[in-house]
Amino acid sequence: MNYSIIRYIVGLTLILEGALMAPSCVVAVIYRETAFWALLGSALACVAFGLLLRRKKPKDSVFFAREGFVTVALCWLAISIMGAVPFVLSGAIPDPVQALFESVSGFTTTGASILPEVEPLPKSILFWRSFTHWIGGMGVLVFLLTLLPMSGGFHMSLMKAESPGPSVSRLVPKVQMTAKILYIIYVVMTAAEVILLLLGRMPLYDALTLSFGTAGTGGFGIRNDSIAGYSVYNQVVITIFMIAFGVNFNAYFFLIFKKVGAALRMEEVRVYLAVILVSILLITGNILGLYDNVLTALQQAAFQVASIITTTGYSTADFDCWPELSRTILVMIMFIGACSGSTGGGIKVSRIIILFRTIAKEIKTYLHPDIVTKVKMDGKAVDHEVVRATNVFFAAYFAVFAISVLLLAVDNLDSVTNFTAVAATLNNIGPGLSKVGPTVNYSVYSSRSLLVMIFDMLAGRLELFPLLVLLAPNTWRKF
Repeated sequence: MNYSIIRYIVGLTLILEGALMAPSCVVAVIYRETAFWALLGSALACVAFGLLLRRKKPKDSVFFAREGFVTVALCWLAISIMGAVPFVLSGAIPDPVQALFESVSGFTTTGASILPEVEPLPKSILFWRSFTHWIGGMGVLVFLLTLLPMSGGFHMSLMKAESPGPSVSRLVPKVQMTAKILYIIYVVMTAAEVILLLLGRMPLYDALTLSFGTAGTGGFGIRNDSIAGYSVYNQVVITIFMIAFGVNFNAYFFLIFKKVGAALRMEEVRVYLAVILVSILLITGNILGLYDNVLTALQQAAFQVASIITTTGYSTADFDCWPELSRTILVMIMFIGACSGSTGGGIKVSRIIILFRTIAKEIKTYLHPDIVTKVKMDGKAVDHEVVRATNVFFAAYFAVFAISVLLLAVDNLDSVTNFTAVAATLNNIGPGLSKVGPTVNYSVYSSRSLLVMIFDMLAGRLELFPLLVLLAPNTWRKF
């Protein structure tokens, strides 16, 4: 294990986090809030700890997959802990465990909250809370790769460990250039949403914070009613961008470089859009009796489907009061999630495709033992290693899910609350059903259960294995 290079990268990440607290400090100055000192102190602490960790440059640049997983896990733990400091120092969330829960929920783009009300909080703290979504959406270390010309063979190890989806490919030969292209697309799309929301007469502060939440598919709102109080125009804009940020960013790369055919051949994107369309139509038909007309029902259904499948978690209605069919559909698409290579969470559409094709392949093999078939996607055979990794992911996913539900049961809440709380945190969605529905929060849980869900949020965002590798005893043994 190359401890020196891990320490060095964690230090760089903390320095970057300190710098990223600067916009929130500016907001505090604009609104003349005393939370400025909490944010400034937190930023300086991040920089100080970062400089301490990177005081000595590593001599050994050897960096394997094991170091990549450990580095990513430790970096996310470090930024989450330091990201909670402004909440505690400002008095917005005095309890350290609850503050850590809120911070992890922000960076992992989950959007689950322990706050019964958000409007009384300082605007600068709410800005930081929403900005953590934007920082975590594309990935902290992916952002670091765009800034630093780090040498050695560890660029791809970091991207693979942090990027969502069963596989990560380079868009261009250099990994650093790939990271830059992804972030340029990310920034441009965020700016486009801000402009369109401003055209809908939304205040600049609201447009920025809600765009951060949409871009990162996070879901922290700055109003107690989430998005319900905004105009239909603004709700429609947010719906469109939630869906757009759930698309595999490779598709945008192909479109930008006029490779339309390659974009259209992306089966994952087609299935993702088809699931959204079918879900919207089914829910619209199911909730017609709750609304005045078809268009309103369609708009509400479209917003909630987009919010849940992309794991954003915004809400315009209390969908916990919708009919059972609609609630069931929403729970099912919680697990499906967005596309790989997007900012969305969940299992990912590509894994669902591979799973069903693997099952179909096994059935064919049973019927015709001599037949030789391969799992295919986008017209190409899926590598056996990807299929194996997908199967292992599902096994680990459901093991973590079952253990988490069991641990939450100690708090003696109902099974619907516990099941959907784990589904919402492990899939990085935010709201669940019953006592953690869209109109309530996670403060009903004890500190012990909040720690379980903190693990789930980090595990879900990092695709399980970086966190599991970090906890494995063999990781720290010398061979």
